[in-house]
Amino acid sequence: MSVRMAPPLALIFLILIHGVSSANWGVNYRHSHICALKDSSVIMSCTYTYPTGYQIMKVFWTKNPVQGEKLRDLSKNPEYSQRLQYLGDKQKNCTIRLSHVTQKDEHMYYFRFTTNVTDGKWTGNPGVSLTVTDLQVEAPERVTEGHNVSLTYPPKSVSVSISPSGEIVEGDSVTLSCSSDSNPPAEISWFKGETFVGSGRIYSISKISSDHSGEYKCKSRNKHGETYSDTMTLNVMYPPRNVSVSINGSGEVEGNSVTLICSSDSNPPAEISWFKENQSSAVGSGQSFSALQSGHFYCEAHNQHGSQRSDAVTVTVKGRLVILHISMVCGACGACGAAIFIITMLIVYDMCVWYYAMSVNE
Repeated sequence: MSVRMAPPLALIFLILIHGVSSANWGVNYRHSHICALKDSSVIMSCTYTYPTGYQIMKVFWTKNPVQGEKLRDLSKNPEYSQRLQYLGDKQKNCTIRLSHVTQKDEHMYYFRFTTNVTDGKWTGNPGVSLTVTDLQVEAPERVTEGHNVSLTYPPKSVSVSISPSGEIVEGDSVTLSCSSDSNPPAEISWFKGETFVGSGRIYSISKISSDHSGEYKCKSRNKHGETYSDTMTLNVMYPPRNVSVSINGSGEVEGNSVTLICSSDSNPPAEISWFKENQSSAVGSGQSFSALQSGHFYCEAHNQHGSQRSDAVTVTVKGRLVILHISMVCGACGACGAAIFIITMLIVYDMCVWYYAMSVNE
């Protein structure tokens, strides 16, 4: 007679927990191995699952994980950040595209996600293996079954992309990328206008300035020919600078206004406001301003990237008193008798301006 002992209750509980975990957590890769041509784009398709009620907090891809070390997000790696595009979501899809692959990209790639639960993390094993190869086909005059064939062609489909793709502000770091299709692989040269500025597939500018604005293009060249890309316009935005005021004529006049001109350098063009010292509110706007009174005036140029004010200029307006005294005497009117009408008229011209100017000058 044989006797079989029942397993401890704790062991049964652990087995059940393990079964639930395996059934609800996972990453499924469409292809476990991908072979790609050099400089092509690769799609790594995958889906993932997790228990109902959990919330996805972070998703990313990593490569060649080392036990005991923190997994690194490839999108934060400078070698991948410009080439890796996440096509998935934070629900089920975890697909990515990796462009311009080379032999340096031959690794094992894994998808990783974390949830709002402390231990709710998962890395999809065994991952995706990537192999990169060159296209080499040579063809004799007649091709028959069993021949080895090699195909060459000059560069084609040459294009330029820029990162970041939005508005570029002075001080930003900018990367221009050149892509082309050729065999053998092409050498890349960069031009600003017609001036050579660099070589290599990537052209980087750190702390960009307005001097870098212009039209850029790349040239892809191998022994079979060369092809230029279309031009890419680099438009660098910056706040106003070199703000100054000029006076149209002399700064001291008799009775007339003085025209002030404000000049500045900015992109986009700045809006101009005029101020009189010791006054908080603006007294005018626009590139030119007519000063009707004495004082110290300055302009302020501003756009969405910043502002700058000019130095103040001194304007002196002196009042002018014009008095016109007209006397008109009418003679006698015939049979109606002698009648004398004396009309005296005092015309004061610019009286208000004169009084105001005198008070200011005092």
